Amino acid sequence: MATNPYLKLIVSIAAATHLAVFAAAPPADLVYRNGYIYTVDHRDSVQQALAVRDGRIIYVGNNAGAARFIGKGTTAIDLHGRMLMPGLVDGHMHPQSGGSRLLNCSLDYQPLTVLQFQARIQACIDKDKHKGVDEHRWLLVVNWFQQGMQPDGAGTTSATLDALKTSRPVIVRSSFGHSVQLNSRAIALAGIKRDTLNPSGGIIVRDASGAATGLLEDAAQDVAMNLLPALTEAENLAASTHALDAMRRQGITSFLDAYTDPATMSAFAVLQRQGKLTARAHFAVLIDLDKGGTPFSTVAQLLKQQKQFDQGPTRKAPSMQVRHAKLFMDGVISAPAFTGAMLEPYLVNQGTAARPDWRPGPSKGPAGYFSVDALKATLTELGRGGIDAHIHADGDRAVRESLDAIEAHRATPGGKRMRAVLAHDEIVAPADYPRFARLDVTPVLSFQWAKPAADTVGALKDYLGPARYDTVEPQAVLLGAGARVAYGSDWPVDPLDVWFALKVGVTRTAAPNAGKEYAGRLTSQPGMPRAAALRAITMNAAYTLRQETMTGSLEVGKLADLVVLDRNFFTIAEEDITNIKVLQTVVGGKVVYQAKGMH
Repeated sequence: MATNPYLKLIVSIAAATHLAVFAAAPPADLVYRNGYIYTVDHRDSVQQALAVRDGRIIYVGNNAGAARFIGKGTTAIDLHGRMLMPGLVDGHMHPQSGGSRLLNCSLDYQPLTVLQFQARIQACIDKDKHKGVDEHRWLLVVNWFQQGMQPDGAGTTSATLDALKTSRPVIVRSSFGHSVQLNSRAIALAGIKRDTLNPSGGIIVRDASGAATGLLEDAAQDVAMNLLPALTEAENLAASTHALDAMRRQGITSFLDAYTDPATMSAFAVLQRQGKLTARAHFAVLIDLDKGGTPFSTVAQLLKQQKQFDQGPTRKAPSMQVRHAKLFMDGVISAPAFTGAMLEPYLVNQGTAARPDWRPGPSKGPAGYFSVDALKATLTELGRGGIDAHIHADGDRAVRESLDAIEAHRATPGGKRMRAVLAHDEIVAPADYPRFARLDVTPVLSFQWAKPAADTVGALKDYLGPARYDTVEPQAVLLGAGARVAYGSDWPVDPLDVWFALKVGVTRTAAPNAGKEYAGRLTSQPGMPRAAALRAITMNAAYTLRQETMTGSLEVGKLADLVVLDRNFFTIAEEDITNIKVLQTVVGGKVVYQAKGMH
C-alpha cells in the first residue's frame, strides 16, 4: 500500500509540535527518582519516578522521563529504592477525642488487674493533688481497656473507685467509647437513683439488689459525660494540633472525623486559617433522634453546620468538608457490654467455671437504636440534602437492618446517589456478605481488631459459640464477596498505629509480646492480600469521602498526597509490616512531615 505523503507530513508536524510543547513545559517543583513507586492505579502498577508541580502530579513513569522535569528550582530526591505510595486515608477516626485524651489521665490501653487499675488512677490523683486541684472538679480517666481487665472476666464497680484516696468525682472512659465507670460521688452528681430509668439506647448497669454499679453503657454515659466541663478554646486547639501531628507521622493525609461537634470543627477551622491544617479534614455530624428530634429537624441542623464549616470542593491546600452524617445502630458485641444487636442470643454459662455449659441466654442485645422506619426516613432526608450516611453497625442484626433500610433507600433519587458506609461490621450473617457489593455499601473496618486478644478471645469466644465466633472480623470474606473494603482506625479506641493495623489485616495475628494465650491467628479466616489492604487505606477510603478523583492513587492530574516509607510493604516479611516507619508525608505537594532518616 502506498504511503500518503500528506498524512506523513501531518503526523511529523504533530510529533514535532508535541515535542516542542513538552520541551517548553516548566520544570517540576519536586521530582522523586530511583524508587519503588506503588501507584494504586487500576493495575496497581509500580513505577520508578514521579514529578510534582503546583501541588499536582504531572508525571509518573521511569527515571528518563522524569529527568525532563528537573530544572534549576526543582527539588530532586533520590529514593535509593525506597517505597513511595499514596498518602493514607483514614475513613473513620475521632481525632479530637484522640488529641484531647493526650491531655488527660490515661491508662494507655493496657490490660490491668483491679489493683493495677486503682494504682494507675491514684498516681494521677496524687500528681494533680500537688497542683491544688479543686476537690469538686471531675477527674477524667481515658484509654481504659475494659475488655482486657485481668484475669479474664474481672470487672469494676463504683466500689473499685471509692477505694481511691480522693473525694473528687471520678469517671473512667473505656477505650471502646461505649462504657464509663463512675465512683459513688459521680453517681450522686449524675442523679442516678434506684428508680432512674434506662435512657433510650443505653443501660445503667445494676447489681442483684437493683443498685447502680456506676457502669454506664452507650447513651447512658451522657448523664455523666454531660456534667464534665467543656474543653476550652485553647484545649480544643491543643487537641486538634496533637491529632494532626500524630496523623502526619503515620502518613495520614485525609481523614473522616466520624462523630463531630461545632467546637471540634471550630478548632480545625482556626488551624486551617492559620495554614496549620496538614490533612484533608472531613466531618460527620451525629444524627440522634433520642432527644426529641425528627429526621427532618436533625438533618436540617446538620445542613446548618455544613453551611457554617464546609469549605467547598477539594483543592491543593487541605480544607474542611462536612458531607457526612453519623448514625448509631447499636453498641459493641464484646463482653461485658453486649450492646451489639444480634440475630441470635448471646450465650450464658449455665454451668460452673470448672465445668462450663454455654447455652443461649435471654439477650440478643438492644433493639436497633434506629427503628427500621426511622432509619428509612432519616436516609430519605439525608438523600435530599446530598449527605452520605456513615452508620455504626457492630452486630449482625444491626448490619442486616441497616442493609435493609439502604436497599429500600436505593429506590429513591437520593438513594441512588448516596455513598453509604457501614462501620465496624464485626460480625455479619453470611447471607449478608454479598449484599455489600450488590447495594454498593462500603464496609469501613478497623483491621487491628482481627487478632487474638482479650477483646476477641476473652470477650467474644464463649459468648458467641464456635460457629459464630469463627465469622468475627470478616475482612477478607467481605472482600471475597465483592465488597469495596475501606479502612478506618477508630482512634482513640486503639492507639493510632496504622502499620500495626495493616500487619494484623494481612496476618490476623497479635504482636509477638501479646502473650502465649494470644498466639496464632484469629479464627480460620484468611488475611487480607497486601495489595487489598493498601487499597483499603487509599483509594477505597478516598471513595467514601468522594475524593477518589483527586487523591488515593498516584496518577497524573491528581493532588500530590504521598508518603515515603523506610521499607517495602510488599517485600518484607508479613510480621515486619508493623515496623514500617514513615520518612516523609506530603499533602498537596507540600512536605508536612519529614523524619531524620529522609535525605
